[in-house]
Amino acid sequence: MSAIADRSDPPLALTMGEPAGVGGELTLRAWATAREQTGPFFVVDDPNRLEALSGRLGLAVPVKEISAPDEASGVFQGALPVLPEHLNAPVVPGKPDPASAGAVVRSIERAVRIALDGRAAGVVTNPIQKATLYAAGFKHPGHTEFVAKLCGGMEPVMMLACDALRAVPVTVHVSLRDAIQNLDAETIVAKGRITAAALRRDFGIPQPRLAVAGLNPHGGEDGTLGIEDRDIVAPAVATLRAEGVDARGPMPPDTLFSPRARSGYDAALCMYHDQALIPVKALDFDGGVNITLGLPVVRTSPDHGTALDIAGMGQASEHSLVAAMVTARLIAANRARAD
Repeated sequence: MSAIADRSDPPLALTMGEPAGVGGELTLRAWATAREQTGPFFVVDDPNRLEALSGRLGLAVPVKEISAPDEASGVFQGALPVLPEHLNAPVVPGKPDPASAGAVVRSIERAVRIALDGRAAGVVTNPIQKATLYAAGFKHPGHTEFVAKLCGGMEPVMMLACDALRAVPVTVHVSLRDAIQNLDAETIVAKGRITAAALRRDFGIPQPRLAVAGLNPHGGEDGTLGIEDRDIVAPAVATLRAEGVDARGPMPPDTLFSPRARSGYDAALCMYHDQALIPVKALDFDGGVNITLGLPVVRTSPDHGTALDIAGMGQASEHSLVAAMVTARLIAANRARAD
């Protein structure tokens, strides 16, 4: 995924993420190493903590406080633009504090609303620590669901992508037992529709091809290794095909991600979380991107968490965050052409 942004495009809006995690240092490092690749962006964050973090890590990234998103492009080449969202407690790397939760949530809210107003090309969210937000009263299942609510409450669809593979999990943050129990044809069809539409609009693929993974070994072998593929997945594929979607499956998951198989489709619709994420991370651990499909705004994020164990040590790689910004730019450009 590579692109050079038109400098006349609106900037990207980055969120703070968990202040005790790696998001701040990755944002600083992305500006230092890849700003020609990403094009202008700003971050909704505490400028004081970013200045201190830059100095502590020896990054020497100048930080410039801005008062509005449209100021970002003018200062971007000389400094990291920061739309201030001040923290009310000191940050200790690796040790999340519920006292920071309000600022984390407001950072997301502000970035999404700026994008909804057309003042940002897209939103790139740094990782959050959900347990810390829950302790402070956060009521949403996760980051993606919160962004979807801010956009009007539509059903979000998560895609994990790298250069070699796009994968969409039908069930997401539930146990494997619950994933099997919750699986139904209606959800497969709904996510298949949204995925096909996104491949056309967001990725510029006029006739997208979907590979639908089976749930059970060897696709269930006609019910001998489980009935879900025969009774749930296959009917869902038939419905998608009847609607004009080029969907094929259920395909045996053990061969679905081989190079030969991947050459035959544009996205894989997977039945549960790890079935989608394992191949993406195996193929490109540092360059994977989380993309939320079906929203009125472009939203991407790096394909990793807060990395509390290495926060503040300067060891985290910015490559996934940079890839998330580049991907957001590509999607925004494709949407502009499609619309």
